[in-house]
Amino acid sequence: MKITRNVILDLLPLYLANEASEDTSALVKEYLENDPELTDIAKKSATTELPGDTPVPLTREDEMEAYKEAKRLLYQRIIVLAAIISASVILIALVAVVAYFFFKG
Repeated sequence: MKITRNVILDLLPLYLANEASEDTSALVKEYLENDPELTDIAKKSATTELPGDTPVPLTREDEMEAYKEAKRLLYQRIIVLAAIISASVILIALVAVVAYFFFKG
């Protein structure tokens, strides 16, 4: 079977990402040595920056799980904030009572 340019074009992304096997890499290297136009394409592709993480579509179950987790964290945040506010109000009231008796007497 003859290795065509289309086969090399299919393998090129794996080769450029260093994810191809040794045999595949050797095959692509050998082909690139004989095809200067494809070698230029490979060099340009190697210098092109690829986007970071590709978003993965979520299933309905994943969306519900994320929603429940966000709701739980929001509830926790509300409880902590309420506790801090309550403690602050109690502390201010206590300081006011102590100051009242201290300056009165």
